Amino acid sequence: MFLEIITPSKKVFAGEVTLVQLPGTKGSFAVLKNHAPLISTLEAGKIKVVEKGDQISFFDIDGGVAEVKHNKIIVLTESA
Repeated sequence: MFLEIITPSKKVFAGEVTLVQLPGTKGSFAVLKNHAPLISTLEAGKIKVVEKGDQISFFDIDGGVAEVKHNKIIVLTESA
């Protein structure tokens, strides 16, 4: 899967991942390969990113929106 985390001022992250955990407005959720398409609002919290090779990263966000489609995840947020 390919993940992009974008703020108005810069692209915070772009790369291949195996898992993304997001702080959804209705609760935290995870995205794995071949996830069904979705659009979700996000609340303030942490995004957990597991890259290939099991490297784990965390990004603090102030809320935003996420789109999942065809193994591509785009997260738009005010700050990360």
